[in-house]
Amino acid sequence: MPRPKIDLIYIDAGGGHRAAVNALEAVVREQRRPWDTRPRNIQDLLHSIDVIRKLTGVPFQEVYNIMLRRGWTLGTAQLIPPMHLAIRIFHDAQVRALAANWSQDPPDMVVSLIPHYNRAIKQALAQVCPAAALVTILTDIADYPPHFWIERQDQYVICGSTRAAAQARALGYPECRILRTSGMILNPQFYAQLSLDRAAERTRLGLRADLPTALVSFGGQGSMDAVKVARAIDRCRSDVQMIAICGRHQEASRKLRAMRHRVPVHVVGFTTDVPFYMRLADFFIGKPGPGSISEALAMRLPVIVERSAWTLAHERYNADWIVEQQVGMVVNNFSHLGKAVAELLSPACYERYRANAAALKNSAVYEIPELLARVLGGADDRFMSSASAPQRRQTTKYDGLPLDRPIVRHSGGRAPKSDDQVSQDF
Repeated sequence: MPRPKIDLIYIDAGGGHRAAVNALEAVVREQRRPWDTRPRNIQDLLHSIDVIRKLTGVPFQEVYNIMLRRGWTLGTAQLIPPMHLAIRIFHDAQVRALAANWSQDPPDMVVSLIPHYNRAIKQALAQVCPAAALVTILTDIADYPPHFWIERQDQYVICGSTRAAAQARALGYPECRILRTSGMILNPQFYAQLSLDRAAERTRLGLRADLPTALVSFGGQGSMDAVKVARAIDRCRSDVQMIAICGRHQEASRKLRAMRHRVPVHVVGFTTDVPFYMRLADFFIGKPGPGSISEALAMRLPVIVERSAWTLAHERYNADWIVEQQVGMVVNNFSHLGKAVAELLSPACYERYRANAAALKNSAVYEIPELLARVLGGADDRFMSSASAPQRRQTTKYDGLPLDRPIVRHSGGRAPKSDDQVSQDF
């Protein structure tokens, strides 16, 4: 039997989409799934029609990264509608470019881990290989409608939160097309058992073994907000040291290394050893990005994030979710960080947040391959029969290997509307 070809669509705007693809591929290999997974950057697929690149020499995905590094995030809620208008203007060209690519080597399934382009992806597939299923995995905790992650069309969506599933339902998706997981995709390294002498490792990094330690991170692109956090920690009365992961933001790394700190600070540039540094920390400070939050909570680190006018519009709900789940605190400005740190580290508060983080039990990266396998196999809606979210852990076998991973089941429902039936919504 030929191996099914699964295209994984990502974008290098931010680091979360590529990281999710890499994590998913690692688990597919670990589980010995008989698939040919093919990572595809939407930037490459739409390279020929990238108007921004033609005008400025800068690829459209890099514009987002420049915004993050320079802190140009004020007003993103107002920026998204004109961006969507531009995407719609070039929609037909996007469909043609994608269809031309897939006509040469059609996939059996497309798994999109990106927003904004899922309508074009669906229509291109319908032209070239209509039997191929489209599955969109939200790498945000919730959608930011309209036309961000979830489009009203006949496809599957994989949602890591109750809110995201409710948003899909509100767009007319039946339960059989809404596949629930227990959270966001994380690298398998976050689940690895590691024997670690925290006191010795902290000392090796120039930190004190006995001080509460904050892990400060603003994603792979980094941010000058790390410097703002360090200054706030220096001013606060609590004795708190920090590990600052600055990502690709060289100026933030340089300024942090040049500062005179009241408490020990260890500065790291871009690294793939985030799980190691999180194991040395006691809590997390950073932006409310879905990946950073989920990584910290997987390591049972309570979080402190900022929600302000400069917070990316599609990440603002994440701050609300933190409060809803009672896993950390939200400040409207990092200048108020000292008070938040003191409150979070009070014994009763800290233990409550840690317990709530531990109760989340996010295993999404291990749940998704099973969901994809059943969609790929053309399973009917009966396999989604008992619940709309992960309920229990169950041991199964795949390719002769025991896998102690969650099996996710969902309730059935009616078929979604066809593209023609919902065309008036666009």
